[in-house]
Parts: sequence; structure tokens; C-alpha cells
Amino acid sequence: MSRKLYLLLLVFWGGFVTLGAELTASRLLAPYFGTSLIVWSSLIGLILVALAVGYWLGGRWADRSPSLSTLLFITLLSGVMLSAVPLVSRPILGLALEGFARFEFGMLLGSFAGIMVLLGPPMVFQGCITPFAVRLAVTDLENTGRVAGRLFALGTLGSFIGAFVPTIFFVPVLGTRWTFTVFGAAMLFITLVGQLLERRWKHAGVAAALLVLSLAAGYAATGSPVKPGDGLVFEAESPYQYVRVVQKKTGWRVLELNEGVVVHSKYHPDKPLSFGEWDFVALAPYFNPSPYHPIHQAKRWAVIGAGAGTTARLADRLYNPDIIDGVEIDPVVAAVGEEFFDAKMDNYRVAVNDGRAWLTLNEEKYDVITIDAYRQPYIPFELSTVEFFTQVREHLKDTGAVAINVSRPPGDLRLVNALATTMQQVFPSIFFIHLPERSLATIIVGTTRPSTLEDFKKNGSRAGRLGQRLLARARRLVADSFEPSIVLTDDRAPVERLMDLMVAAQVFAGYKPPRTR
Repeated sequence: MSRKLYLLLLVFWGGFVTLGAELTASRLLAPYFGTSLIVWSSLIGLILVALAVGYWLGGRWADRSPSLSTLLFITLLSGVMLSAVPLVSRPILGLALEGFARFEFGMLLGSFAGIMVLLGPPMVFQGCITPFAVRLAVTDLENTGRVAGRLFALGTLGSFIGAFVPTIFFVPVLGTRWTFTVFGAAMLFITLVGQLLERRWKHAGVAAALLVLSLAAGYAATGSPVKPGDGLVFEAESPYQYVRVVQKKTGWRVLELNEGVVVHSKYHPDKPLSFGEWDFVALAPYFNPSPYHPIHQAKRWAVIGAGAGTTARLADRLYNPDIIDGVEIDPVVAAVGEEFFDAKMDNYRVAVNDGRAWLTLNEEKYDVITIDAYRQPYIPFELSTVEFFTQVREHLKDTGAVAINVSRPPGDLRLVNALATTMQQVFPSIFFIHLPERSLATIIVGTTRPSTLEDFKKNGSRAGRLGQRLLARARRLVADSFEPSIVLTDDRAPVERLMDLMVAAQVFAGYKPPRTR
């Protein structure tokens, strides 16, 4: 292999590893800080800064020491640092998480700190590769632009491939930590090839030894949990998120996603009610105009954002419906529900799909549709618009109801008001179940026919013993008034901006989120 061909290969390889490591880093941060826009902005912004420093440093370094051996030293350092990420990520991110737990600018500053320590140095060295390679590849001034353009194009092509291969194959199959090991080993391997090309046998031996150590360290790191803790029953990295099942000392089994601040499903073999948001979502049919008998009439259910089946399981217990169609975008979460959360009802069938795509392809009508598809703390904008709720209405019977679980900070109803205003464009009556502040949620219910809170009370008299227990608490929490706000559409639905503003307000106010139970 000629030196010219090797430089082309090195730049391509470097581009692949750089973007692949950046995208994989989001999965590394997710169990600690989640995948919010704040975290993504921190990740992308700081890695761009690190690459910019690398471009500048690589150019200066190349002018002072324009030799392939120096460039191979840079790639060696990058490979070692990327290989070390699986070993050092847990203590570093654990320390950063302490600030997040106190909510002292935690999501922003904690992710900043983690990214800077873990990925800043190797990304600086990755940034050095292309300008250094340009310096070595240029043999005369007349071809400088052509050489630079070719190398930057190859680096970008490598980045393009690096944007897909890790997310489609490496992370789902190997896991996040092994993926970083692969990236580190890739840089050490390309360094080894270069040393052999230069016939620097001792340096090649060092690169080979580090390559073996990298793979051994990766194997050792993957033998322990990604996020250890008491009661860990199951953990996995799905194509969408980090999934964790924890058994609490109180007997409850909970589903945690990503950073684990919020419980997404809950199960106790001896307690049918959790008095969490899943229970209150199941009260949607009681808001229909009276006379309405939920136990006899609410026989077809759709649960968009089925999670591990908590809402579906309670609906089955309260109403014994003919069919419950669960829609869950994450196949790992759907499987966890059946294996660990007793979501095995004969009338329960789960479709692995996006909620809105499922509605578009499905032609059936339901008595009740519940929506609990947000990823903490956001609701996907496509599940919050007039167009979406119009689709929901088309899939409801004439005596139907929809309930949506909305995450919110204490006392801040801006997102609730926006969603209620939007739903009001489609549904004639809108109701609320404002859960206690520690729950950080409001259930919004819309009915296909005009209804009142008096109808809710009358229908409640027809509930069974378990329903009466839940209704007794819900009656103190229901409301039918709200402050009009913006109407969300497919063209303009700033739900993430609304949530960011609310979270920021709570951070500056010194709010501390409750611990999961």
C-alpha cells in the first residue's frame, strides 16, 4: 500500500469513527441524563468545539512536524482514549449525575462535564487527522485545493457511513460500550497498519499490544451493568433507548428509561392500583355524557405508548374489554411488559409501531384511546397537533373518549393549556385530572360528545368496587377549565420549547424532582 492510499484510508476511517462516536455518545449519556434537546445540544455543540480545536491544532502540529510518524502518534492517542471510554464512563457520569439529582443546572452542566471529560480529548485528536493528512499529501502548491478537497470529501463520506452503521448495527447488537471499544480498536488498527507501512516494527508492536488491551478492556467492561443499582432485574439497550427494570423493596417492579428519573410502568402482584398516572388514564370512559356504563360499553381500547402494559392491565381489570390494542414503538419495552410486568392478557395485543403511523394504517374504531407516548420530559410533537387529534377522533366511536398523559413541572400548566386548546378544536368537551404535585402529570380527557363533570359523577356511580376506590380519589382532582393557549399544528408545534422553558423556570427556582419509589 502506498503512503498516498494510506492517507486516503486514514481520513475516511477517521471520519467514520468521529461521527459514529458522537452519535454513540448520546446512548452513553442517556442512562444518566436522558435524550432531551438540552443534552443533544450539549453533545453536538461541545464535540464541534473539540473538533474545531483539533483542526486548528492539527494544522499547526503538521507545520511543525510534517511526518507520518507524528500523525500516527495522534491516531494512537485517539484510539487509546476512545478505548478507555467504557472503563471510565461510569464513575465520571456518576459524579456528574450527582449535580443532576440536585437539579442544580444538572441536565445541562452535568452533561457538559461528562462530555468534556469523556469525549473532548479524543475528539480533539480526531479533528487533527484531516488537516495533518492534507499537509502530508500536498506535494506542490498547484494541487493544494484538489488534494484538500479530496481528503475532506473522503472524511465526510466516512462520517456519512458513521452516522448509520453504529445506530443500525453496532449499538443494538454489541451495546454502547462495545461500540466505543470497536471505535478505539479501529483507530489502533489503522495506526498499526501505518506503522507496518513505515516499517517501524517497535512502534507497530506497541500499537498491536494496545489493540489487544483495548479489546480485553472492552470485554471486561461489558461484563457489568451499564447502570448498576439495588434491585436491578433487567437492562438492555434498544434501538430507541436504555431500558431498565428494577425491583423495589416495597414489592413494586418499575420500568425506567434512559436517566431513570421517571417511572414509565409499574407492577405489584398484589396491588391492582398504583394511584399513579396510569390508573387515572383508565378513567377516561367515565367522562362520557350520561347515561354511560363504562363496564358494559367501554369494550374496545387502544393504548398508544403501551409501555410495559400498566394501563392495559388495569383497563382489563376494570372493564374486561373485548380487545385492547397496545401500540409501543420500542420492541424491547413491549417484550419487557410480557416478561416482567404480567402483560399477558388474552385480549391484549401489541403492535410495535409509531403511534401516528399505526393510526394511519389502522381502520378500526375504539371506545377509548389513551396516549402515553412521551419520552421524559417531552411529548413527540407529532402526537400533539390538531391533525393528530383529528385522526384520533376518526378512530373513536360516537360515544368515545381520549386521554393523554402530560408531563409537567409543579404548578406550571403551559403545556397542558396548549394541548387542551388544541384538543378543543376536535373534541367538544375537555376535562383534566391534575395529579398531586409529586406525580408531575396531568391527564387530559376529550369526549366525542358534549359532556359535563356532573356526567362524570353520575357515570361513576356505576363503577365496581375497584373503580370506586379510584374514583373516590379522582373526584378531588378533576377540573374542566383551563387558560386558552396556542393551537398546535403539524406546521408549528413548539412543545419541546414549551417544556424547556418550564424546566428552566423550575431549575432557576431551585426545584428538586422527587426520587422514584
